[in-house]
Amino acid sequence: MFFIDSTIDAIQTGKKTFVNTFVLNKDVAAALNDFVDAQSDYTKKAAKAGTDTMTTLISESVKVAQSATKIDYVKIMDKMVEAFTPSKK
Repeated sequence: MFFIDSTIDAIQTGKKTFVNTFVLNKDVAAALNDFVDAQSDYTKKAAKAGTDTMTTLISESVKVAQSATKIDYVKIMDKMVEAFTPSKK
């Protein structure tokens, strides 16, 4: 998550630098910088939600895979003993 936030911050800082360099009207520059801040906040929240969702999906997938590969050797041995035990006639 740290990498995503730092990437978002780098991009948004570039936008603010562009605005501060090329927009001469201070009121317009302030409005554009507020917009960039809002973009940054939204993008960070969206990235966090996506990361949290993927983390949960992967975690649950691992749990399902682990439970699917569990083998109860006692049950298997009981069935094998039962299958190979001679019947009494």
